Amino acid sequence: MRPDEKTIGSIYDETMLLSRLIDDLQELSLAEAGELKLYCEIEEAPDLINQAMSAVQAKAAGKGLSLNRDVPAGLPEVYVDFLRIKQVLLNLMENAIAHTPKGGAITVAAIENGDMIEMSVTDTGEGIPADELQNIFERFHRVDKSRTRATGGTGLGLTIARSFVEAHGGKITAQSETGKGSRFSFTIPVSK
Repeated sequence: MRPDEKTIGSIYDETMLLSRLIDDLQELSLAEAGELKLYCEIEEAPDLINQAMSAVQAKAAGKGLSLNRDVPAGLPEVYVDFLRIKQVLLNLMENAIAHTPKGGAITVAAIENGDMIEMSVTDTGEGIPADELQNIFERFHRVDKSRTRATGGTGLGLTIARSFVEAHGGKITAQSETGKGSRFSFTIPVSK
């Protein structure tokens, strides 16, 4: 008996999820061992934000969400691995899109904070219960226990985001209130 198109598609999807999980675990292992290679260059913070926002614009619009930008002119340049920090922003924005109902808003912002730039992603979504907030950066932690790998990724996105930010000498934090939304922020170094 030959597999049909639906079966082949399902096998392909599971293979892609497994491949992503392996890649995520490898990145995380390198970061935790202090062996994550960063390719840092002087970059413009607004460029990072613009590229990440462009990548999720269609997804946000398809869900009926407004995607806003709050970035002042004249921010100093940052010294970062562009792809890694873009991945952090993408993860935070995709999570915001997943947890914000139709008609909601997501704002990506940046401000200068001493010798760091603080970037943030704020949403008007469902929020995170206070008892879950302390664990959200832990491996495989899911606030919504009904989500699976197929509907909710690998459960490593925030853990990897934290590792990437910390590898740059920054910190990542989250504030949230159930029913009112969440704000994730992280710092990255300005160029010296």
